[in-house]
Amino acid sequence: MADPANSRAQPSGATGVLVLADGTVIWGKGFGAVGSAVGEVCFNTAMTGYQEVMTDPSYAGQIVTFTFPHIGNVGANPEDIESKVEGAVGCVVREEITPHSNFRARDQFGEWLAAMGKVGLSGVDTRALTRRIRLNGAPNAVIAHDPEGKFDIPALLKRAQEWPGLEGMDLAQRVSREKQESWEGGYWRLGTGYGRAPRDAKPHVVAIDYGSKDNIFRNLVKAGARVTVVPAKTTLDEIMALEPDGVFLSNGPGDPAATGEYAVPTIKALLERDMPVFGICLGHQMLGLAAGAKTAKMHQGHRGANHPVKRLEDGVVEITSMNHGFAIDNATLPEGVEETHVSLFDGSNCGIAIRGKKAFGVQYHPEASPGPQDSFYLFEKFVGSLG
Repeated sequence: MADPANSRAQPSGATGVLVLADGTVIWGKGFGAVGSAVGEVCFNTAMTGYQEVMTDPSYAGQIVTFTFPHIGNVGANPEDIESKVEGAVGCVVREEITPHSNFRARDQFGEWLAAMGKVGLSGVDTRALTRRIRLNGAPNAVIAHDPEGKFDIPALLKRAQEWPGLEGMDLAQRVSREKQESWEGGYWRLGTGYGRAPRDAKPHVVAIDYGSKDNIFRNLVKAGARVTVVPAKTTLDEIMALEPDGVFLSNGPGDPAATGEYAVPTIKALLERDMPVFGICLGHQMLGLAAGAKTAKMHQGHRGANHPVKRLEDGVVEITSMNHGFAIDNATLPEGVEETHVSLFDGSNCGIAIRGKKAFGVQYHPEASPGPQDSFYLFEKFVGSLG
């Protein structure tokens, strides 16, 4: 229905629009919540898992373009929500949302999206939009939905142009839980749903929440740990008072360098105490910062459920799930920090380990069940190292 080369002339029947900061106007049909939202436009190559994507706090401040044309076919349900805090602000899809066909579904995707307060736009040439992002990088934009088709394009454009973008933005504080929590959820099984975590399990992992996905904690429980989750700005003394056997650094949104201003000193202190540490995504990046490396914003980022990553110690290739727009610059890894995994798409860093420490991290999301079990060994490796 719409092409990124489109003019600002509104076609008949258009009830949704995406306005890029460079002035490009992309028309379509709105669905989900009525209103507008500003963010960075990215693309995700997964064929399903869209409910998990939209509720992943790592997507805070982003508008997700799904490259797979049929989104919504499996519907939505309460079990597949990754977090109740802010996730993606909106999504762009090719085809209109159709009725779901899935025995687990409880809601139609568009209705669920509306209940979550997120804006959707269908009828867009998502291939063309994806090519645009690949060539020019992820643009800032405003996505809007009005059933009557009334839009103030100059005002939307101004809003897109004035939004500062993700670089330099600390979003972890915005999506982190506000108080300490003993994690009680267990692993999911078909027919029975989520189990309960054993209260007396050992070892004890303290997980720092920078915008975490719930399934990470379930995987730590499955690997044998008892988990306590704490807010992003929890101090070293507060962490140590919980008597952890190991500390986990969660995923999250925004610029790792900005979040690192308060997180990195704590991580450094944990490393100095020889505390075992495991980081995923943003947590991996901040572990790298604490070890002396630098991070940088990527041109288009990695987002999808089919990203091949090479494990350097033995050459094994893992099919991984990714969601990141920043990465550790592998050229800045200092002496004593070993690169353990690399992307087979572009050679970017996907894993590090600190020599002489029980500290490692990966850029991808092993809890997202890509492969589907290619990467669960990381949870077993971490929990198994805690004694």
